[in-house]
Amino acid sequence: MPSASIKKNIPCSKENLIKMVLDIEKYPEFVPWCLNGKIHNKNEKDNVVEITADLTIGKSFFNETYKSFVIYNKAKDSIYVTNIEGPLKHLENKWFFKQNGENSEVEFNVDFELKNKIFNILMIKSFDVGLKKIANAFEKRAIDLFNSSQD
Repeated sequence: MPSASIKKNIPCSKENLIKMVLDIEKYPEFVPWCLNGKIHNKNEKDNVVEITADLTIGKSFFNETYKSFVIYNKAKDSIYVTNIEGPLKHLENKWFFKQNGENSEVEFNVDFELKNKIFNILMIKSFDVGLKKIANAFEKRAIDLFNSSQD
């Protein structure tokens, strides 16, 4: 099962980063291989926001949609994502945000497994490269959206 962790310091506020990560419907604009993002429902209760959303990912002949459940814990500045249905046998993403002066430290952990054993083997081989591309896309998007004054 592929799993990895990435930590980055990004020159913008944690609030803006969290808002960007939760804006799932904008992912196709900047996330590699993301073809569509759709939020089905969003519930806010005290310090917790719960979102049910679909992401369609694809490249060449591979095109799949998976439904996920997202929990944003405001008190802990964390986002936790699990899969509900789709091509994933298992998915667990954890985002942690910490403000460090004008920068924010973002830690992203992912652990997943596809139901299709052949695709799972292919994903394991290209996982690190793909994860770095996605992490860099989030960083670039954050800088473009929230730190354009330093150009």
